[in-house]
Amino acid sequence: MEKYIFIIGGVISGVGKGVATASIAKILKEYGLNISVIKIDPYINCDAGTLRPTEHGEVWVTEDGGEIDQDLGTYERFLEKPLSKSNSITTGQIYKTLIEKERKGDFLGETVQYIPHVPEEIKLRIREIGKNHDIVLIEIGGTVGDYENIPFLFAAKSLENDIGKENVSYILVSYMPIPSHIDEMKTKPTQLAIKLLRENGIQPDFILCRGKKALDNVRKKKLEKYSNINAEYIISVPDVSSIYIIPLQLEKENLGEKLLKTLNLKKKKEPNWQPWINAISKSQNPSKEINIALVGKYLDIGEFQLKDSYLSVNEAINNSASFNNIKVKINWLDSKNIEKGLVDFKGCNGIIIPGGFGNSGVEGKIQAIKYARENNIPFLGLCFGLQLAVVEFSRNVCKLNAHSTEIDPEVEHNVIDILDEQRNIKEKGATMRLGSYKAILKDNTKIKEIYNSNEVYERHRHRYEVNPKYHSILEKNGLILSGLSPNGKLVEFIELENHPFFIATQAHPEFKSSLLNPSPLFNAFIKACLFNQEIEKELIKEL
Repeated sequence: MEKYIFIIGGVISGVGKGVATASIAKILKEYGLNISVIKIDPYINCDAGTLRPTEHGEVWVTEDGGEIDQDLGTYERFLEKPLSKSNSITTGQIYKTLIEKERKGDFLGETVQYIPHVPEEIKLRIREIGKNHDIVLIEIGGTVGDYENIPFLFAAKSLENDIGKENVSYILVSYMPIPSHIDEMKTKPTQLAIKLLRENGIQPDFILCRGKKALDNVRKKKLEKYSNINAEYIISVPDVSSIYIIPLQLEKENLGEKLLKTLNLKKKKEPNWQPWINAISKSQNPSKEINIALVGKYLDIGEFQLKDSYLSVNEAINNSASFNNIKVKINWLDSKNIEKGLVDFKGCNGIIIPGGFGNSGVEGKIQAIKYARENNIPFLGLCFGLQLAVVEFSRNVCKLNAHSTEIDPEVEHNVIDILDEQRNIKEKGATMRLGSYKAILKDNTKIKEIYNSNEVYERHRHRYEVNPKYHSILEKNGLILSGLSPNGKLVEFIELENHPFFIATQAHPEFKSSLLNPSPLFNAFIKACLFNQEIEKELIKEL
């Protein structure tokens, strides 16, 4: 019988429930168990594909073309294995499926109701993932008090009734605030979260207490008394310098073994944490430091910056930095401020232009690319970054009045244009070029040297491509189309020959990077940035 662990949030969202879920999954995998993870998002959207990054953070893309909440990316990075789009469940998916079945007559005249049909569809999807796995972890997005989470909590309890409590465990991840005016950690919000969970028929087996500081015995005993949960199962999870420390932190609390006990399971092997510890150690004690400018357009949200819009890019940078024993300082630059002349790139050892859509901040990104090209600054373009690199090269080297038709539909030279199969699409959801695609790499290029292969698979998420009509003029002027689709029609990688590192890809290699296995492309970029810094230091000495 497969086992299920539900991870539920209390008090507020954004306290690291996804990282906690990924960390527990990592621990159980290290015990030799076959693990899978599901993310439940209670929004009515069918997936995250139509959500703005400033609305919900980064959109994660799976190998099979799913557009999922960014937590799925955290799961993949910790587990180091790809997950499917079926590992994501949303309210929209559930209701869409039920309505389609009803319209087809699949219910044979039965009245379709909230109960039992909604929970049954949720359980069906969860148990489908559970096949051939020892344990499935299910993270329910948001918090326990959210109205939209009611059907998922009901389904969790219903699953427990179906298969027995010995096969289901519940973890509440709750925030322990320390109000500044009293400087004391408060347990009351967590008590209320437990109460709300019980109102849905669920008694948590574990409480993970998140906070700036570790949970002391006074607070732990208070929670034990008011929740009827043994203090042994109340786990302190204070802030740490790196999310990759959290599995080790939870191991010290013996959370993995305690979970196995509640589920009547045993380890299949003893964990080997040394490679993980070594990688973290490199990130904690770097030998050198470099500065990278990440030029984004999804950073401003009111008076705050939302760096989660580029979460996987940030993690891919840090994965490669750790691998090379380097500390990276990321300068988060809003491309709209570059357009206003409020930004310069002095002291920058490398520039990254990540993905994006729409016309805001585009000219600022193009200015950044031009600066990198003309000043021999290592440059890495991702998806939209490749497209704008082609636009910049077309304008300033090929001397064309060029742009992408996404930004200027009437431009004279449409060097970036929409795919033919995308032209008449009316429904935007899940209709882009999505998922893993093959690229054939050209001989005697940097990109082939980096991947050390004739071909490579990376994940995609876009509608526009380099217009094949301009391939020859771009190459004639010195832009190397170093990776193409198998039919030679689509540009997957570009580079410049006489430049320290000027490479862009139509793909998103950040989606296949992890702590122990960083992306080859990001790894090469970080090395180039370090080399660039060392050259600058030598020039300064000569002066």
